[in-house]
Amino acid sequence: MEKELRLMKGNEAIAEAAIRAGADGYFSYPITPQSEILEYLMEANPFERTGMVVLQAESEIAAINMVYGGAGCGKKVMTSSSSPGISLKQEGISYIAGAELPCLIVNVARGGPGLGTIQPAQSDYFQSVKGGGHGDYHLIVLAPASVQEMADFVELGFDLAFKYRNPVLILSDGAIGQMMEKVYLKPQKQRSTELLEWATTGKGKREERNIITSLDLDPDGQEDFNHRLQAKYAEIQKNEVRYEEFQCDDADYLLVAYGTSARVCQKSVQIAREHGIKAGLLRPITLFPFPSVRIKELGERVKGILSVEMSCGQMVEDVMLAVGCKVPVKHFGRMGGIVTTPDEVVEQLKTIFSGGK
Repeated sequence: MEKELRLMKGNEAIAEAAIRAGADGYFSYPITPQSEILEYLMEANPFERTGMVVLQAESEIAAINMVYGGAGCGKKVMTSSSSPGISLKQEGISYIAGAELPCLIVNVARGGPGLGTIQPAQSDYFQSVKGGGHGDYHLIVLAPASVQEMADFVELGFDLAFKYRNPVLILSDGAIGQMMEKVYLKPQKQRSTELLEWATTGKGKREERNIITSLDLDPDGQEDFNHRLQAKYAEIQKNEVRYEEFQCDDADYLLVAYGTSARVCQKSVQIAREHGIKAGLLRPITLFPFPSVRIKELGERVKGILSVEMSCGQMVEDVMLAVGCKVPVKHFGRMGGIVTTPDEVVEQLKTIFSGGK
């Protein structure tokens, strides 16, 4: 079957993509600017189409624990929220990571801290890539920059989650969630009926019970488990780095940006080159694993790097670590829900690296 072309909001694209990816369940609680995901799924009633369960939980905490239960049964389950709601889910996310369970989490980020604003922001970077809950764990983090990627990353996210038995986070923002673009939707996949050997689906013919927990009161055992987790994360860092480059081959200055900021910076590169400044753009698609190796390679042949974020500067720290102080790395960002413009980025590039020329 051919892909279906539609005009959709980013939030709607995620919802429809979840149905078509053969998701078993979605558990969530409404919060702006991602409420359309829940609303779309409720109206679409995918239970009649595929048997997918959609439930509005009584709270964000309840929703993430429903995901924990569904994931423990080996089911393809997901949740979504926006920044304050994701904060409430952090304990459950840490438990899921500690239990090594696959699930998909969507954050359509907004400005903070606190309740903040319903406008888009990228100030959840630290929370997403450094582990917002307790313990030494990582999520696989995908950063879409278009409505098409909002849809595509649902199936990709589920695939990575089950491949590594690890939670996957789609880190979007209110701009991409609310914008409308054309999107090609994949044909409907059937929900899997496979009984996974590690899942809590009844003992059956197994000799031993499956017990899923993140608790180990023996410190030596818990340390061994953490070493195993770190080995898994190293494997993810080796195999799953994704990024996109734009006019980096001859660049003197490198912009690093993800999501909405990357869309802005692509135009900034064009404007900068019209002004005689050879700029290029590297867009991380995976924020964890971060494309440190490629940024280091580019850092060895550019004069400066500008990290452009809708925050006070978070990803810039990972860019600095990647290049190891071998090239100047600066940050430019807007906060409070303000999206920077391409011209503002170019002016910052001129001011920081060219003395305003």
